[in-house]
Amino acid sequence: MFAAIPTSELVMLAGALLAAGAVTGILAGVFGVGGGAVVVPVLYELFRVVGVPEEVRMPLCVGTSLAVIIPTSIRSFNAHRARGKVDMSIVRVWAIPVVLGVGIGSFIARYAPADLFKAVFVVVAGISAVRLLFGKDNWRLGTEVPGKIVMSIYGVVIGVLSSLMGIGGGQLSSLFMTFYGRPIHQAVATSSGLGVLISIPGAIGYIYAGWPRAAEYPDVAALQFPMALGYVSLIGFALFVPTSIFTAPLGASLAHALSKRRLEIAFGLFLLAVCARFAWSLLT
Repeated sequence: MFAAIPTSELVMLAGALLAAGAVTGILAGVFGVGGGAVVVPVLYELFRVVGVPEEVRMPLCVGTSLAVIIPTSIRSFNAHRARGKVDMSIVRVWAIPVVLGVGIGSFIARYAPADLFKAVFVVVAGISAVRLLFGKDNWRLGTEVPGKIVMSIYGVVIGVLSSLMGIGGGQLSSLFMTFYGRPIHQAVATSSGLGVLISIPGAIGYIYAGWPRAAEYPDVAALQFPMALGYVSLIGFALFVPTSIFTAPLGASLAHALSKRRLEIAFGLFLLAVCARFAWSLLT
């Protein structure tokens, strides 16, 4: 896969992946997200350079992102829980529905066109950014989170969308919790717990979804073992994980040092940038 690429370019790509891994860890801690909005675009460019076909490039990025999120989300969740900010009652209610949603999303990923993944990014990131940047305290669906049935429905939806976006579910669950009056710091901390529930079954689902597709592209080394397992790139995983694990606690400390409004603005601008990135990709 890398034989035709100059050594200097490979070094640059490896450096970019390590740097992006560090940013991913910080984002996981600050925003309670798994950093998929950084992982996916960076991997998309890497796989473009090494010749991965467009029709399988995006799901390969998403599956790899979910694998990268596993250790990052665990580290971020532990850091937030140590500060006593995670609402474990919500995490427990969402556990089964979210995993079910991830399974559905992984099944869809086996047959979905590449543009579907980008479109989900644009819609969800756009709505989340508007809420955080321009929303007021009276933009609420209620003052208390709903009962278990409604929460379970939300959990399935979050699982499906997160598995199609390659994210840990942080931006979706944070949006949900703030709509029901939860403080942004608690929303971010609790959302970090969803990353664990989403990333592990999500990565397994993308291995399953990509296995038969890899057989259709025997000449694409990036899809073949030992470079990948299904839609999970092992080399992408290996380069992202070390720095992302190291920086996740730093992000958690930064999150609790920011004021409520500053955290909302920072999260909103971050999501807006993600939205713009994939909207541009869809248009071009």
